[in-house]
Amino acid sequence: MTLEWINAPLATLNTGAKEQGLERQGQLTKPPGSLGSLEAMAVRLCAMQGVQKPSVDNAQVVVFAGDHGVAAEGVSAFPQVVTGEMIKNFSRGGAAICALARQNNASFEVVNLGTVVNLSAMDNVVDNTIMAGTSNFSQQAAMTIEQLSQAMQSGKAAVERAAANGATLFIGGDMGIANTTSATALAAWATGQSVTALVGPGTGLDAQGVTHKGQVIEAALDKHEDAMTSPIEALRHVGGLEIAALTGAYIRAAQVGMPILVDGFITTSAAILAAKIQPDINMWMFFSHASAEPGHQAMMASIGADTILDLGMRLGEGSGAGVALSILKSACVTHNEMATFSEAQVSEQPVNGI
Repeated sequence: MTLEWINAPLATLNTGAKEQGLERQGQLTKPPGSLGSLEAMAVRLCAMQGVQKPSVDNAQVVVFAGDHGVAAEGVSAFPQVVTGEMIKNFSRGGAAICALARQNNASFEVVNLGTVVNLSAMDNVVDNTIMAGTSNFSQQAAMTIEQLSQAMQSGKAAVERAAANGATLFIGGDMGIANTTSATALAAWATGQSVTALVGPGTGLDAQGVTHKGQVIEAALDKHEDAMTSPIEALRHVGGLEIAALTGAYIRAAQVGMPILVDGFITTSAAILAAKIQPDINMWMFFSHASAEPGHQAMMASIGADTILDLGMRLGEGSGAGVALSILKSACVTHNEMATFSEAQVSEQPVNGI
């Protein structure tokens, strides 16, 4: 299995549809710019989807799950068994992202890339097990190149399933105890920021725990520094199975021309790695919310993008994207269903400067 596909060209935005979207915005019964960011979101979606009236009604949510060997270093407040337990919860529809997917009539699935516990077949769970969680990256590389390739291929396949089902938007979620440790290591490598500036409590570490977590990450980055010469090698050495799958999914979504709604801290680390591989990928991405994890703001600055919401969320799973999806739907419905000045027989020009 090779990784050559990740370098294939991305889809191009439809500039004609963008101009049509801008033209329509200028005709709607409102002062120009009065719907703020909703207007820009709608026009971006016009360009992404190649239409004058965009839609995100058929969104696909995929939660990628996998365990992390670095959990053995005591970097998480929760035991590793929780990853498998949460996959069961996702299958039953009991997690926050499940509720948000239902609210938005979005399609939902989980892709299990490998947990420390054996899981039987479950509804809504695609079993793409590669290994029983990554290796402990404080001791050795998290994955082999073959395992990394398989994880990225799983992300690619998830997007292709979504495309075959006519999905109009892709949301990737994450589940994996200790994955903020992986995400922080990747973000430090990709942004050049210090680990101290990026590391946070994850699932609820106290100050001493955060300090220890930062020390584990710094030691691992020092250990693997000479080998981490590319985004792929960074992912292989300190990444997670689910983060690799997210990176692959984002690249494939942009290649097939599917808009992407990025969630929070973990998924943004994948987005940054995807942008290192495909520098123009940002034009296919919306960033849903500002994570309460301390390093997220620095990550967003490095990628040069703004978030739609800031609600103090830090759950993961794709939950922030599930909330932001409602905002994108509002952008579409106001763009598509508002009357134009001519349709409403409303005067376009102000009278006497009023």
